[in-house]
Amino acid sequence: MVNRHFHDARYYLGRTVEHATLGVVETLDPVVAKGRELAGTEDEPEPTRVDRVRTSLHDADERAVEAGRALAGDARRRVRRYRGT
Repeated sequence: MVNRHFHDARYYLGRTVEHATLGVVETLDPVVAKGRELAGTEDEPEPTRVDRVRTSLHDADERAVEAGRALAGDARRRVRRYRGT
């Protein structure tokens, strides 16, 4: 078995790398954002769950309106055909 000290050192080295990576990313985030803004390649934020539901409801509403219009038009045609006009 590996010496306990080497095992502990390996563990803490891994934790150090994780924290250093997070620190570098956090430090460079504003610089990256500014660079993307200047280059015109800003990332669009992911839609939130509420936004997705709102969009889905809006789409469902539009489909329902269109279906209602189609049914009303069909009913008018049938009535005209029945009346012979």
